[in-house]
Amino acid sequence: MDPKTVQSLLADPSITKIKVGGFDIDGVLRGKYISREKFLSATDKGLGFCDVIFGWDSSDVLYDPECGIKATGWHTGFPDAVARIDLSTFRVIPWEPGTAFFLLDFFDNAGNPLAVSPRQVLRKVIRKAEAMGFTPMVSVEFEYFFFKEDPETVREKNYRAMRPFSPGMFGYSILRTGTYSELAHAILDATRAFDIEVEGFHTETGPGVYETAIQYDTALAAADKAALFKTTVKQIAARQGLMATFMAKWDALLPGSSGHLHESLWDKDGKTNLFHDEQNPNGISGLTKQFLAGQLDLMPELTAFACPTVNSYKRLVPGVWAPTNATWGIDNRTAALRVVAGASPKSTRVEYRLPGADINPYLAIAASLASGLHGIQNRLSPPEPCRGNAYECDAPPLPRTLEEAAEKLEQSSTARQLLGDEFVDHYVRTRNWEVRQFQRAVTDWELERYFEII
Repeated sequence: MDPKTVQSLLADPSITKIKVGGFDIDGVLRGKYISREKFLSATDKGLGFCDVIFGWDSSDVLYDPECGIKATGWHTGFPDAVARIDLSTFRVIPWEPGTAFFLLDFFDNAGNPLAVSPRQVLRKVIRKAEAMGFTPMVSVEFEYFFFKEDPETVREKNYRAMRPFSPGMFGYSILRTGTYSELAHAILDATRAFDIEVEGFHTETGPGVYETAIQYDTALAAADKAALFKTTVKQIAARQGLMATFMAKWDALLPGSSGHLHESLWDKDGKTNLFHDEQNPNGISGLTKQFLAGQLDLMPELTAFACPTVNSYKRLVPGVWAPTNATWGIDNRTAALRVVAGASPKSTRVEYRLPGADINPYLAIAASLASGLHGIQNRLSPPEPCRGNAYECDAPPLPRTLEEAAEKLEQSSTARQLLGDEFVDHYVRTRNWEVRQFQRAVTDWELERYFEII
């Protein structure tokens, strides 16, 4: 979309406000309203945007010197990065009448893509795929819980005894979605109007939990839609008097919330799914096997992108639909990689089941695609697929904590080759920061276990 086209769209008198935003390392959308004049100027020159968004955590706490962040900080004076408006991401926000929205890409002052910007990291991987003759196609599905709470009540309760939106374990419940159709319709209508087409929407097993599959698209558009979906659901929930969480595991006694990635490689024109081959067993091509072999090979080293928080690892428990080892299988939901050889060529894909709903979609997609391309470049072959319970298969174990995952990532020369030293160093330091914040915290579990009896 060129500036003239955008100007004609903005000429609509019903559009009176413009909002722009970009995603930080934790997948938090950071942005602001800008004037029409500022927008028109920025379409040519970009605009300044304080790079502090890459220098603080999800709670707006600045990384301290011990963290070792180099990209920005007190030592740099927190200067502006150059933010360029991606005109192709034009949307009108349905729940903010008259408000246009655009996503930003971040660059340094020399005009180079900002190495620590998640959207730029994914762009880099996509360029590599395209140079190899591929068009990556991706779909993301999320599980998430609703509560009859708001930001004030959850703090007053110290995040304990929160009231779920609905009681009981009602997976795929027509009763629940029908009873609470106002919420379902609000989400479905808002996402469609916001250019996030939903392919499937249903309740999952647990109190107030839903699952949504977003329709597949090219990799960057799919990441945009997945990242925006999380923010959208939270805002729609608030307007319904509810609060949504995409934590990987909010309750030890309930299943976790996944953020599965469905991926395939198409030809350069985006017309033929190269993962499908009806002449081969199971309907999958040799390219598919190389792709998933690369994902298996690098999965332990890249786990920190699929499981980016301390809480992520509470979800990786046998028997609750999340993998604990690097396995694959044909239509096997106990494996880390589920190969779906669909009834049609379009639907053949690899489901990357490690990620939780707490992912930054740009980084999870970048890491998983990059590892698949690594498998193709090196002509890797996967082991035999797991049949039956993949938890019992002899396969490389996945990291059990964020600390272990960050250490494996830091030591991975392949990750550095695929994603860049500067970005990997930055990301590892942010994950180590998360670990240190958790290590300093006194948890409810510790109080309950030790306060009286020790």
